[in-house]
Amino acid sequence: MKQLLFAFVFVAIAMPAAAQSVDVGYSPPKSPFRDLEYHQELTLFGGYYSAGKDPAGAAPKAAPMEGIRYEVTVGGPAQIVFRLARVNSQRDVIDPTKPAATRHVGTQSWPVYLVDAGMSLNLTGQRTFHGVVPVIYTGVGLASDLDKAVDADPFNLGTTFAFSFAGGLRFVPGGRFQVRADAGTYIYQLKYPTGYYVTASDNTSVLAATQAKNFWKRNGALTLGVSYLLFR
Repeated sequence: MKQLLFAFVFVAIAMPAAAQSVDVGYSPPKSPFRDLEYHQELTLFGGYYSAGKDPAGAAPKAAPMEGIRYEVTVGGPAQIVFRLARVNSQRDVIDPTKPAATRHVGTQSWPVYLVDAGMSLNLTGQRTFHGVVPVIYTGVGLASDLDKAVDADPFNLGTTFAFSFAGGLRFVPGGRFQVRADAGTYIYQLKYPTGYYVTASDNTSVLAATQAKNFWKRNGALTLGVSYLLFR
């Protein structure tokens, strides 16, 4: 993920210079650059959520995801973005009062909802380069399992602040539709219950006393979407 973000930063630096040099000598019909006609977009997307490391093995797992994205151009290459996604996840239910051999009591459906708002930046400005627009995004929002819980297991994700970062490519062939591919990360806090540190009858616990109760977890996301473009 770090390599991907470094690549987009490099593109951000290189594109303005490329735009100036490539345009020289091209008549408008032959230029590789085309102005973006529309200033808002509504995107339906689907993809895969890659859950980060979880020492207890209790947090929602990697799973397919889907969602909706809306963005509005606010000036120059910048857009305000709103996103809502659902991760069709599962998690292992753990009863910390039982010995290690019988502690795992099943796997349950455990959807996670991600909502955020932020700023997106077109690295080629308000135009495409051969029909492609590289973009970067940063936002802040919430991650939640809607306080879902089971009696045997004191863990739940609850509702927590989340920070998001992404880079992507918009493929704009012309007309009202575009395709976009995005890769990013959601960072939110995981909190383990006190019960995970209590010793059971076999003198084991779910987590060692040295494991932090609260920590920030990074979760990747790869998505592909189709957008309907609005308002010239």
